[in-house]
Amino acid sequence: MDLDLDLDLGAVRAFVAVAEDRYFGDAAARLGISQQAVSKRIAKLESDLGTALLRRTPNGAEPTDDGASFLTHARALLALADRSVELVRSRHRALRVGVLGTRIASVETVRAFHETVPDVGIEIVRRDGLADALSALAQGTIDAFFGRALGDLGDVEARPVYLEPIHVLVGREHPFAELGEVSIADLAGRSVWVPGAARPDTEWADFYRAFTAEFGVHIDTSGPNFGLDDLVERTAASRELITGVGEKIRVPWHPGIVQIPVVDPAPVYPWSLLWHPRNRHPVLPMLVSYVRDGFRPYRPDREWLPEPDRPAFTT
Repeated sequence: MDLDLDLDLGAVRAFVAVAEDRYFGDAAARLGISQQAVSKRIAKLESDLGTALLRRTPNGAEPTDDGASFLTHARALLALADRSVELVRSRHRALRVGVLGTRIASVETVRAFHETVPDVGIEIVRRDGLADALSALAQGTIDAFFGRALGDLGDVEARPVYLEPIHVLVGREHPFAELGEVSIADLAGRSVWVPGAARPDTEWADFYRAFTAEFGVHIDTSGPNFGLDDLVERTAASRELITGVGEKIRVPWHPGIVQIPVVDPAPVYPWSLLWHPRNRHPVLPMLVSYVRDGFRPYRPDREWLPEPDRPAFTT
């Protein structure tokens, strides 16, 4: 064998495709080339290597002994090549960060991070919850996601970022309006309107279910949910309505709205940074390091956090 042989990655990719799909036609469809082109590439590869890599059987093509031995290394070679290309390409594109909305705490975290690296491009991408984000992370359509890390995350990694206190909004004619803070005891037996928690399969709906079970505060998810501006308008016009929001959410200004912290204990929503370990964007480690340095652990003496979230936020 020629020790100076330069392998054609296109031919190697064609061989791997046939070895996995068994049929030249299926491999051609996967690669987006003709079946004849697949055959020519593999024939050239076999000629260069000096051995047959595939044999035809009634059930399609299968690797020879030499082909089976080469297949493992061929897959590793293609994976390395693909990662190298992605690394080079990623250095020239913005870091894509998934968020649930542009008015919430995670966007403030991204903005603060960007101030530390102003020459780095960042693209904010709206996602529809954890399940949607996990799929996007696996596919590489986003590089990172801020949300509640709940349940089985598969291969995705997560790091706790921030515990966001829950506040209530009331109109200026509401009995709570003159209070500097509202205790959990004040809310027990009352309804708090959170129309965004109407979808039961979301991680934030799960949070409010745990909150109700712990403190007996009814979460009213009735809709329709016309967004934050409508929520503020309806709350300001009511003498009775109480709505729940995160401390850092950018509530539209309204003269008839009062925002009040909830205490004794303060319920806190757990935000984490999630990413896939295969992602090689050069800015991603910087973001992970940034949120790690700003992390503050859970304080059980004054805060409440659902049981499943506590291990990650107490270390």
